[in-house]
Amino acid sequence: MARRRTTRVQSLTGIGVDRMGTLAAQKEASPLRMENLDTDVPPHPIALEVTATAISSKEDNSYLPFIGQLGLRKAAAAHVSRMTGDVTQYSGEKNCVITAGGLSGVLNTLFATVEPGEGVLMTDPTYVGLINRVKLVGAIPVLLPLEFRAGNFWRFPREKLLQFIESSRNRDGIRITAFLLSSPALPSGAYLDEEDWQAVADVCISRDLLLIYDAAFERLLFENRSVVHPASIPGMEQRTITIGSASKELRLIGWRVGWVVGPMWAMSDIQLVGMANVVVPVGIAQKAAQAALEDSDKDCLEFTKELQARRDLLMEELTGLPVGIPAGGWSFVLRVENGKEASSALMEEGVYVTPMTGWGEVHGEHFIRFVFSNEPCHRLKGIGMKVRAALKYSQVEPKTAL
Repeated sequence: MARRRTTRVQSLTGIGVDRMGTLAAQKEASPLRMENLDTDVPPHPIALEVTATAISSKEDNSYLPFIGQLGLRKAAAAHVSRMTGDVTQYSGEKNCVITAGGLSGVLNTLFATVEPGEGVLMTDPTYVGLINRVKLVGAIPVLLPLEFRAGNFWRFPREKLLQFIESSRNRDGIRITAFLLSSPALPSGAYLDEEDWQAVADVCISRDLLLIYDAAFERLLFENRSVVHPASIPGMEQRTITIGSASKELRLIGWRVGWVVGPMWAMSDIQLVGMANVVVPVGIAQKAAQAALEDSDKDCLEFTKELQARRDLLMEELTGLPVGIPAGGWSFVLRVENGKEASSALMEEGVYVTPMTGWGEVHGEHFIRFVFSNEPCHRLKGIGMKVRAALKYSQVEPKTAL
């Protein structure tokens, strides 16, 4: 029976990662898998040990508690408190709910806090999966272009923030009520420093806006950059909701565990939405995430060193090409004439990347995303020749500066 597609579904954009992943998996050879956010670096051993033990635990084969196991909620609340420098103190009992991955936490939070037709400010580019979730709740993504500087780090345009919000309302009639931001950002690796976050806070406070902070990559920062958590800024405690994930820093991708930590006024509705959506991940996964999170400092630092080594090698390989240098995270983007065509050409060279159609209005279809979490340095060597051959680059400009 033929049925119409709902308006809600029609507004969504394919993420591209699924298609590229399927194509890469079909290759008999061993291509460079730079299209998705898997990683070849295993999780902390303690997570594997706890998972093995929890498999046979009756307590962990359960939906209960519907808002997540208290041990993990306490660990997540303590972790977020520590990321604020203990300026803001959160309680596992009152300020945290566990979700089936970080993106589930984002969706639940949007459903609980943003009305249909309201605007949610995000950076351009932003992972299209986040943009889709804003659309799914009936809200409107409003994309603030980051400043792309070829061969240099991205820049958050803090001095243009207020004017951009005002122009969006005057030009398009969109009333922005919330920000959805991350640092380092996905896919660019853009880093928001103290002045950037202060500019965000000033606007949030003066305009009574909510900040949904996606902290998935928060500690994966290069060149010894410091975590700046927006809830540590005076006036932001009651208007910042933090979404955390075990998938990135802890590398527990298949465990599908996330958490939402925020002020008490928001938590009951976020919990209510969660119980109407996916409820929680299995207890087996929650026990592992708790153990890994509580013992994550040294492990996360070592992982960051490995990621930076890969980033440094890639920037050297791509010297002179129009690449945005990531300040953290595990991906970067390259400017091209046409993202889809560039992606297809790179496949011929055995390099699988994702075109970014729908990932931005300014920084979308003319960019491709490279993920370096799943390929070690020895396999990345020589990628510069493959990229130049596929995209027909011939001239090398001055050396990329890190």
